[in-house]
Amino acid sequence: MKRKKTYTFEEVLDASLPFFEGDEIVARTWVERFAKRDENGELAELAPVALDWSTAKELTNLLKPVNKPEQITEIRPKVLECDVVRFQNNKEKWVAFVGLLDGYPYEIFTGLQDDEEGISLPKSVVGGRIIKNLDEHGVKRYDFQFQNKRGYKTTVEGLSEKFNKEYWNYAKLISGVLRYRMPLEQVLKLVDSLQFDSESINTWKVGVERALKKYLKDGSETVDWINEI
Repeated sequence: MKRKKTYTFEEVLDASLPFFEGDEIVARTWVERFAKRDENGELAELAPVALDWSTAKELTNLLKPVNKPEQITEIRPKVLECDVVRFQNNKEKWVAFVGLLDGYPYEIFTGLQDDEEGISLPKSVVGGRIIKNLDEHGVKRYDFQFQNKRGYKTTVEGLSEKFNKEYWNYAKLISGVLRYRMPLEQVLKLVDSLQFDSESINTWKVGVERALKKYLKDGSETVDWINEI
C-alpha cells in the first residue's frame, strides 16, 4: 500500500501563510492546532484547503485577539461531560454532542440519527460523557457513554466512524477554536462565515449555530425547539 505523503512543520507553515495574509502567528496556530494529521501524528495537509479564503480571513481576525494561554487546556481530558442536542437538517433528524469543560463548550460532534447508517439514541438521553480512547492499533477515537433509565451504562464506540466524514472534518475545525478558548460569540461568527455550495451543509451549519447559542452567558436565545424533534 502506497503511503500517503506527509509534510514538515516548515513546509506547512510556508504554504499556509498566504491563507492568513502573511500573519505567521496565526499560521503557526493553524499548523499546531488545526492542520490535518495522519494516524501517526504527521502533518498530512499542506495548507488549509478545507477553508475558503473568506473563512481563512475570518479565522485570522478572530485568532489575533486571543492571547490567554492560562485559559487553554493543552491536553484534552480523557472524559468530558456532554450535552446531547437534536436538530433538523433538511428533512433528516440529526444529533450534536457538545463536550463541556467547566461548563463551557470544548468540542462538538454531529451526525445523522439513524439506526443503520448513523446513531440511534433514546429520546430521553439529553447528556452523557465523551470518552477519548485508543483502539488496538493505537488510533484515537471518541466514544459516547450514557446512562439509561434503569441506571445501566451504554457506550457507543467510534463516533467518527458513524458520521459523514465531511461534516466530521468541519466539526473538528469548530472544536479546534472552541478548545483554543476563543470567545463563543466569535466562534459563532466564524461558523456563520463558513460558505458551502451544498444546501444540506448550510442547513447543518445553522443547526450547529443554534446548538452553541444556548451557551452564551448573556444570550436569551435557547434551543428548546430543537429538542422537540
